[in-house]
Formats: sequence, C-alpha cells, structure tokens
Amino acid sequence: MRLFSRSNLRKFAFATGFMVIGGLTTGTAMAYQGHMDNALNDLYHARSELVAAATNKGGHRDEAIRLVNEAIEQVRAGIAYAH
Repeated sequence: MRLFSRSNLRKFAFATGFMVIGGLTTGTAMAYQGHMDNALNDLYHARSELVAAATNKGGHRDEAIRLVNEAIEQVRAGIAYAH
C-alpha cells in the first residue's frame, strides 16, 4: 500500500501552489521555503519507497519509516514557523 500515490502528491502540490498564490494575491508576506518544500517532497518519496519495500529487514525498514515520518513533521513545523 502506497501512502502517497502520484495522485495524492499532485493534490499536495496543487494545495501548496494554491496557498502560495493566495498569499501573494492577498498581500500576505509568505517566505518561499524552496529547500524545505523540496526536502518535504523527497521525504514523501522516500516514505513511499520504504512502504513499498519488502518487510523482511529485521525491523530496520519499520524504524526508517518512523524516522522519515518524524522528519516530515519536523520539516512541516519548520515551514510553519517561517510563516
């Protein structure tokens, strides 16, 4: 089971673009977080690859998924803090 399919990633990209455009058109100062956004997308991709991998990894795959989920939350928090 893939947690983030291409369709979901497209929806995320659309929502992110919508927020950026909305912020620009309403005069709200929003700092573009290009590197953080790229990191977040890479983490989503890494998580989907880990989820798709075989489970026979001595618990390391599951721990990697947990750590990637934690990293995703930290990046999201960093982006939110910058706004």
